[in-house]
Amino acid sequence: MSDTEMTNEEVPPEMETIEQGVESDVAMPDEQIQDLAEAKKEEGNNFYKEHKYTEALECYSAAISLCPNCAAYYGNRSATYIMLQKFKAGLADAQYAIQLDTGFVKGYLREGKCHLALGSPVAALRSYRHVLEIEPNNTVAQKESSTAAQVQEHISKAEANFEKRDYRTAIFYLDRCIEHCIAALHFKIQKAEALALLGKYQEAQEQANDILQREGMNADALYVRGMCLYYQDSTDKAFQHFQEVLRRAPDHHKAKDIYRRAKALSGKKDEGNTAFRAGKYQDAYNMYSEALSIDPNNKSTNSKLFCNRATVCSKLNKLDDAIQDCSKAIELDDTYLKAYMRRAKCYTDTELYEEAVRDYEQIYKMAKTRENKQLLQNAKLELKKSKRKDYYKILGVHKTASEDEIKKAYKKRALIHHPDRHSHDTVDKQKEEEKKFKELGEAYSILSDAKKKAKYDSGQDIEDGEGMGYDTVDPNQIFQAFFGGGNMSGFSFGGHPGASHFSHGGHSHNGGFPGFSFQFG
Repeated sequence: MSDTEMTNEEVPPEMETIEQGVESDVAMPDEQIQDLAEAKKEEGNNFYKEHKYTEALECYSAAISLCPNCAAYYGNRSATYIMLQKFKAGLADAQYAIQLDTGFVKGYLREGKCHLALGSPVAALRSYRHVLEIEPNNTVAQKESSTAAQVQEHISKAEANFEKRDYRTAIFYLDRCIEHCIAALHFKIQKAEALALLGKYQEAQEQANDILQREGMNADALYVRGMCLYYQDSTDKAFQHFQEVLRRAPDHHKAKDIYRRAKALSGKKDEGNTAFRAGKYQDAYNMYSEALSIDPNNKSTNSKLFCNRATVCSKLNKLDDAIQDCSKAIELDDTYLKAYMRRAKCYTDTELYEEAVRDYEQIYKMAKTRENKQLLQNAKLELKKSKRKDYYKILGVHKTASEDEIKKAYKKRALIHHPDRHSHDTVDKQKEEEKKFKELGEAYSILSDAKKKAKYDSGQDIEDGEGMGYDTVDPNQIFQAFFGGGNMSGFSFGGHPGASHFSHGGHSHNGGFPGFSFQFG
């Protein structure tokens, strides 16, 4: 054994790939210089075994200075650079070693290791093929080739899922790449970009900042940080980042594209706001709609745009559309209080009280103010009121109807639904009309009494004794109060003159309205 080599037993596991000796066929320019170089190499080996890689690096560099054409020295220094995670320098040394000795197996192994760490599995596979051509049974090359092939597959899947906007799956495969390609910044930048597109801005910024600390003003990392600011609605700061990226990398197409979209989105949103303030609601609606088509990835701004458009819809009395836009705004930002408020108001205006209560409960959870508590109580009251009979709807009048309007509405509908008018209809139809006639009497008895109406409007319960139930309201008496006591000849419900037939429970009641009859043509 040469005095420049060590046995395998003397070399620790991490040193297995370190070339220990000078190749016998390398011609040394001077024996004394060769001995000195070998001594430096041995000193480097000792430092390496002690994990003192900086000291080992100095020794190997000294040996190379003495013998610049020894492949083994470059191979050892390449291994040391790898341990220091300086893969670019390690790759340069490994490639130079191979130039000096095309049969240098360990040089190819280290070249492949550096290529893979730097994120180039195709180049790594090429290096390992050289090894297997020289040593077909080399287990290290076989294992590393399998790893490189897996990484190549992970890259393809990450790119495909990124293209499909399935960013979560893309991140899964990018993490597999990063695990093996520890010095490949482009995978980390791509992961940061995917995190930003998922709305995980803090994680994305942390990744970008870590790259900037290591690499200085890396244009791709600056671009990702600008993305995060843009998607968080910090438009001015985002513009500054994009401008800096383009100053450093004028052909950065992603920065160009997002900068263009950011300016277009900001401008169109401002146009919509201007039109809204001027009362040009349809123009505002159109502007907000155009803005929403510019960048589907900007969830923060799009959430505000949907809410703005919902406000326009409510002004245009398109409440269903307003509700839909509010729901889209909330889907993009479930902390958007203003969107919940707008939707709750629209739910109330469209008498969807259960939905309104749900939204006001969420609003009160998000902001426990006195005003929000009152809004919730009001919504619950409206819900309670909605579960009763709607006497205004039965009479066909608005809740703000006057006493005279209520009387006119009752008179009109009572004539339409009086059971005697439907004496020739089917039994089911007669029962239906009788029910409507009774409800009209019930509605009128409540809404024509100021005290009962006030209680009803405020949502209070009205006692049965005050005239709420069928049994306590006699629709005949109410009807007679309008039409009875006078001679209104010429009208008949189809019965004999001087009598009214009011069917109740399958029985006929005569004499309900003596002295007059109605004849409907």
